[in-house]
Amino acid sequence: MNDEPNLSAEELIGRLSPVLSPWRRLRGVAALVGGLAGAVCAGSLWATEPAALPGRTRLAFAVFTLVCLAWAGYGAWLVTRRTPLLALDRVIAGWFALAASIATTVIIVVAAVQRGAGLAPALATGAVVTAVSAVLVVRAHVRRAALLRRKRELTGRDAPPADPLDGTDPPRRR
Repeated sequence: MNDEPNLSAEELIGRLSPVLSPWRRLRGVAALVGGLAGAVCAGSLWATEPAALPGRTRLAFAVFTLVCLAWAGYGAWLVTRRTPLLALDRVIAGWFALAASIATTVIIVVAAVQRGAGLAPALATGAVVTAVSAVLVVRAHVRRAALLRRKRELTGRDAPPADPLDGTDPPRRR
């Protein structure tokens, strides 16, 4: 016997994750604080340089500061969410990681070419980091698609339409 009341699909989904778990909030706070700390550190170092920096160094500071600010924005967004994210946070984090790894790879390769250092190690390192980030993005999208598919199944939005020829309605879910 089941003593629990029958819940609608929306109520069931609401009970699954109505607010962010403490661990997910902690992850958001860590991204927020880490991003802000990195942006402040890079900005402070950049602003307090006594002499004009070369172009590639300024570019590296700018990219690093932007990546840190993006992580801070992601952390702030994650902390302020109160509804189930259905793995959207993982998708966004994966895309941030992929963008950061591509930018880092470009900077490493440009620095290796300008210094005449080995291009192969720079490309290999960048390719590995970018490939790992790409795998994480794909896994996040697959996980989100599975959760959204389950949500559609629970809410009954994928039920077949009523057949007007036989006069019957499809079974409805509670």
